[in-house]
Amino acid sequence: MVQRVRKAVLPVAGLGTRFLPATKAMPKEMLTVVDRPLIQYAVEECLAAGIDEFVFVTGRNKGAIEDHFDSAYELEATLQQRGKAPELKQARDSALKPGNSVFTRQQQPLGLGHAVWCARPWIGDEPFAVLLPDELTISSPTCTAQLVAAHEKTGGSVIAVMEVPRDQTRSYGIAAVKAEKDGLAEMTGLVEKPKPEDAPSTLAWIGRCVLEAGVFEYLARHETGAGGEIQLTDAMARMIGKRPFHAMRYTGRRYDCGNRMGFLEANVAIALHRSDTAADTRALLDRLLKG
Repeated sequence: MVQRVRKAVLPVAGLGTRFLPATKAMPKEMLTVVDRPLIQYAVEECLAAGIDEFVFVTGRNKGAIEDHFDSAYELEATLQQRGKAPELKQARDSALKPGNSVFTRQQQPLGLGHAVWCARPWIGDEPFAVLLPDELTISSPTCTAQLVAAHEKTGGSVIAVMEVPRDQTRSYGIAAVKAEKDGLAEMTGLVEKPKPEDAPSTLAWIGRCVLEAGVFEYLARHETGAGGEIQLTDAMARMIGKRPFHAMRYTGRRYDCGNRMGFLEANVAIALHRSDTAADTRALLDRLLKG
């Protein structure tokens, strides 16, 4: 019987240097897309997939993330006194269940693999999801829900991939696959940031996966890879061939909020997608484009 995915790891220790000076005193994960921070989109994606236990791997000056998912007594009391029911619901809905979130520090910027390894005491031997909040995905069912379903089908690890231009492979982990059927393919390899001429495909990992706990065995070796960092993709690559490992072709919308233009695109696209903001956003864009 395949073990259910109940937990998610969210690495949020990065410095966010691409967004300075905005991120000088504020975590990049708290940058808002329309009216909610990036990190909340990732959490809501997990909740929609039936995952409700979270390990946030943080760093210094990341306390705002923990505060965001806590109850805000003073704010809630003020909103209640003023009769602001919709705002009160929004404030309360962002809080996580008591005891269902853990915040641990990476302490040193040794790479994504090291950040995930820091979550091992709270994951144990269970399969778990990993979400990079910089990557914002929108679909129904959610990307993580699709990964959970694929894990239940295959019984192993699954990563979400999308096609990218070959000249961009040096920015991603690139999957080598075979026997693709209905968007799910057996993986034969995974290479971190290969040169375009060396890339085994143009299927890029987009920061979403469900992993078996066996990945910790390889992360514990603290072997460095691209950029001199401990790479999660290197550990995943070592699992291929030993246990079922598949790539799931994601067909929803994905926005790379790790750079300014991707972040701007996400704001516009989400505003246009939401029923409560779509009309006003179109009117605003029309005015700006005509001006």
